[in-house]
Amino acid sequence: MNRLPGLDLLRAIAIVWVMLFHSFVVGGLGPDFAWLSRYGWAGVDIFFVLSGFLIGTQVLRPLQRGEPLAFGGFYARRAWRILPAFAVVLALYVFFPMLREVPGLQPWWQFATFTLNLLIDYNQNQAFSHAWSLCVEEHFYLVFPLLAWWLTRRPSTPKFIGVCAAVVMLGIVLRTTVWLHDAAIDPPRNWFLEDIYYPTWMRLDGLLMGIMLAVLRVYRPQAWARWQARSNVILLGGVAVSCLALWLFRDRTGLLANALGWPLLSFGLGLLVFAGADRNSLIGRWRVPGAGWLAAISYSLYLSHKIAFHVVATTLDAQLHGHGMVAFATYAVAALLLGAALHYLVERPFLRLREYRATRKLSGAVENGKAMAAPGAADASA
Repeated sequence: MNRLPGLDLLRAIAIVWVMLFHSFVVGGLGPDFAWLSRYGWAGVDIFFVLSGFLIGTQVLRPLQRGEPLAFGGFYARRAWRILPAFAVVLALYVFFPMLREVPGLQPWWQFATFTLNLLIDYNQNQAFSHAWSLCVEEHFYLVFPLLAWWLTRRPSTPKFIGVCAAVVMLGIVLRTTVWLHDAAIDPPRNWFLEDIYYPTWMRLDGLLMGIMLAVLRVYRPQAWARWQARSNVILLGGVAVSCLALWLFRDRTGLLANALGWPLLSFGLGLLVFAGADRNSLIGRWRVPGAGWLAAISYSLYLSHKIAFHVVATTLDAQLHGHGMVAFATYAVAALLLGAALHYLVERPFLRLREYRATRKLSGAVENGKAMAAPGAADASA
């Protein structure tokens, strides 16, 4: 899929919003900037919707054409994309404790197996805890191709709608039940994060919304085109629905927000992604300077920004104290420099290696095809 300026803008907003939210690890932005960071956790939900849409489209297109799904190729591409930069940052956290934003770190194998979000003791081990969302993504990468293959063996609109409705309703019931149970016994731990916010089965709404958009684009292209003619109206609707959802999250740990807020927020963000996928919409028409670059390095930024914040806080805290705008700019520059270094020195070379290997494999397949088609090839191979 060609890069779309609207989606790049949403991804750039998401990563900036997340980094603003995580400024709490160095004491926050202060009262003048608190409004920028309060709802920054929603940046992760933007990533979830984008991931569901982009990966969903990538998986569903060959299935729609009747082609077999290359599971090995899909998982290999995801591994080349995700693991190198993640391994480098995990090594920094494990072997250089002075770089951690807080001392406590879960065992390395929980990160390596992407089970951190299911096993974390948040009160004791908060370092690199933002890897929880990467765990959710990895579980999605593992399961979705299999689910898509099963659902498309005998495509059925009612079956797909039923599965989507079941996932949404199950999420509402699970979150409500767990919230009522934990609120009643009030266990001596951060049960909101450990039992509701982090577990994969509680956070499927955004990924599901992205998948629904991908299904519409791939299997109902005429309907997709019809609705995209109204993308600016849908964009405004997305803003309105997202604002309503964030209003529910005034009490971020409250029952109403966690029962109904997640599907509502995902729906609103899904409308924004739909509008962003249209090159003629208000957010898809122009390339915002810097948005494409931020989008390109967003994964490396997400992995490394807490390390950058911590290094600045431990080395320049005295000099920056009381200088709000200077401190803000210093933390921002440090995060961008470290994220860019990780992207250009680790992430990008491995992506190029991935493409090189794919090109070599394709060239080899073409050459083998030519050889088999040549006169006498069957006799020579016997």
